[in-house]
Amino acid sequence: MKIKVYGIRNCDTMKKAFAWLDERKLAYDFHDYKKEGASAAKLKEWAARVGWEKLANTRGLTWRRTIPDARKAGLTAASALALLEAYPSAIRRPIVEIGTKMLVGFEPVEFESAL
Repeated sequence: MKIKVYGIRNCDTMKKAFAWLDERKLAYDFHDYKKEGASAAKLKEWAARVGWEKLANTRGLTWRRTIPDARKAGLTAASALALLEAYPSAIRRPIVEIGTKMLVGFEPVEFESAL
């Protein structure tokens, strides 16, 4: 089964996820959404599966310091997804797609059961 990993290469959480996958010799394709972006269609697909709230990295520096508070006020699903498209560093990471399964964030126990 093909594994697709989305995230930002230099993120500490991503490094843990990469190490976990590499230790188990699991092949994966990587999409760096800081460099390649995250399309509106992909964000909409993910939000339909897990909700936009789970996609937003509200504890990260981009969310807290870079995105203006006025843009974060009164978010709807549509405005939140537009915000994440504009600020891909505010998307939680990693996002992993394995067939029909989707993992958001790195939790070794979840990875073990899914992969």
